Amino acid sequence: MQMSETEMMLKGYGLTTAEFFYHMPDYAHVLNTFVWQDYDIAPDHPRLFRFIDFWKEEIEGPLHSIRFTHRRMISPGEWQNVVGEFTYH
Repeated sequence: MQMSETEMMLKGYGLTTAEFFYHMPDYAHVLNTFVWQDYDIAPDHPRLFRFIDFWKEEIEGPLHSIRFTHRRMISPGEWQNVVGEFTYH
């Protein structure tokens, strides 16, 4: 069963965005870009590296470079379950 985005964030996943620079298959001197985004765990980034392996095996355009950033949206210490409600007017 797949976790929801909120469950993933509470378990330490953060949003990883990667920009792939690759050579066009028919034009070796032309670089193109591809942007990939998924929830991943830092510092190992298993989903990012699994995608890189997929790219190397299945995509014809050879990789030139990859630039990525990772941001944890929330951490378990920042989340609180609030019980109660205030009514105004």
